[in-house]
Amino acid sequence: MQSYLESLDLWDAMEEDYELHPLPENPTITQIKNHKERKTKKAKARSCLFVGVSQMILTRIMTLKIPKEIWDYLKEEYERDERTRGMQVLNLMREFELQKMKESKMIKGYSYRLLDIANKVRLLGTKFADSRIVEKIMVTIPLRYEASITTLENTNDLSKITLSEVLHDLQAHEQQRLMRQDHIVEGAL
Repeated sequence: MQSYLESLDLWDAMEEDYELHPLPENPTITQIKNHKERKTKKAKARSCLFVGVSQMILTRIMTLKIPKEIWDYLKEEYERDERTRGMQVLNLMREFELQKMKESKMIKGYSYRLLDIANKVRLLGTKFADSRIVEKIMVTIPLRYEASITTLENTNDLSKITLSEVLHDLQAHEQQRLMRQDHIVEGAL
């Protein structure tokens, strides 16, 4: 949200809780323009905050009039303290470690599950290397991928192999296996 507001040049309306003073008598064009701009910035910032939250949260903040008040409320309500963040990371790491690809599943779905957990950990401010995902995939996928894993181990330095390389190789193996199964079914008919 902060990046979005900064890109629209509205962040200063959020950081500064400036008051809009009434225009003096016989204001200059510059004073009118500046007054209107500052007033509009607050309204735009408030509008962005309203649009950027769910309906449930909107009902809690819609009575707040000043963008800074809204921002402070959202920060207080949703910014996690260090202990809570640590517990969430721990739970996500446990979930990651318990993941195992089922025999009937596809590599794409399994890798998405692992990446989703890893990205949640990263969002909480903890480093999570792609190499851990690579190791997890190579250890927990079903035996039908054993040939691909052996090939990867024999042809690459496993400390330097990227997640995308592993996924591409395993998906290619999976597609070849599925095509062979289709030919077997067609031949049987």
